[in-house]
Amino acid sequence: MKKIIVIGTAIAMFGAMGAAQAAGDAAAGKAKSAACAGCHGADGNSVVPTFPKLAGQHAAYLEAQLKAFKSGARANPIMKGQAAALSDADMANLAAYFASQTAK
Repeated sequence: MKKIIVIGTAIAMFGAMGAAQAAGDAAAGKAKSAACAGCHGADGNSVVPTFPKLAGQHAAYLEAQLKAFKSGARANPIMKGQAAALSDADMANLAAYFASQTAK
């Protein structure tokens, strides 16, 4: 019984560490966000109805969308071009930054 508790605790700790490492760096995302500002606003609060507001969205959602644009799974020629040069870390960082912003 004691071994099961120790193993379960170890698995939970490693799982939590993996989740923490997967999270992006909002400060690094802010530094990379200049290209996004033209359409989505500097803080992710677009004033143009055709461009979505990114501020306050869930980071996992934003990151998934960037990956979908990059891979072509989500078709948008402008966003495909924007996402093409982004690394996985860049996408996680941008997602963390915009998720940390307050939607207006």
